[in-house]
Amino acid sequence: MDRRTTLKWMLSAAALPLVHLTGCSSEPPPRLPSGVGYGTDPDLLKVYGPDSVWPLTLSERQRATATALCDLIVPADANAPGAVAVGVVAFINEWVSAPYPQQAADRKVILAGFDWLDAQADQRFSRSFAGSSVVQRTEICDDIAYVPRARAEFKEAAGFFARYRDLTIGGFCTSPQGRQYLGYVGNVPLTSFDGPPPEVLKLVGVG
Repeated sequence: MDRRTTLKWMLSAAALPLVHLTGCSSEPPPRLPSGVGYGTDPDLLKVYGPDSVWPLTLSERQRATATALCDLIVPADANAPGAVAVGVVAFINEWVSAPYPQQAADRKVILAGFDWLDAQADQRFSRSFAGSSVVQRTEICDDIAYVPRARAEFKEAAGFFARYRDLTIGGFCTSPQGRQYLGYVGNVPLTSFDGPPPEVLKLVGVG
C-alpha cells in the first residue's frame, strides 16, 4: 500500500476516543486560552495572521516536539512535501489555542502527550524527543502507534498519538500541496458536467 492510499484510509477512519495523560510532567497545568474566538462565521474578507484572534499556545519546546512528531507521521518523499513543510505545525498550534470545547479537549491531550514523549525520550535516551534521532523517536512511537495493540501502560499515550495523527494527516490533506498530492479535484469550476462516469454508476448499482 503506497503512502497516498494510506493517507486516504487514515483520513476517513473514525477518530479514537480521547484520553488524558497524567503524571507526565512536573510543570503546572497550562492556562486556558484567553481569546473569545470569532464565533461560527469568520470574516472571509479579513486576513487572519498568527496570534491575531487568540494567543498561541505552544512554547518553543512544544513546537519542536510538534515538528518532530509531524515529520515522523508524514515525512517528505520524492512525490510530495511532508507535513512540516506545508505548515501543519502552525495549524496544530492554532487548533490547540482556539477557545472552543473540541479544541480545548484536544489541547489537554496534546500538551500532556508532548510531556510524555519528552519524559520517555529522557528516560530511554537522556535527551528530549525533538533532540532524539529518527530511529529513537520511532522506537518510542512504535509503542503507541496503535491503540488496540498498545501495552496497558501505553494506552493513554496511544490515545494521544491517535488524535495527533488525525490532526497531522487532516492538516496535510487539506493543504494545497496535500490536495494536489491526493489528486483531489473538488472546488474547481466546470464548463459542463456530463454526470457520473459509467464505472461509478455500475459500482453503486445504478448503471
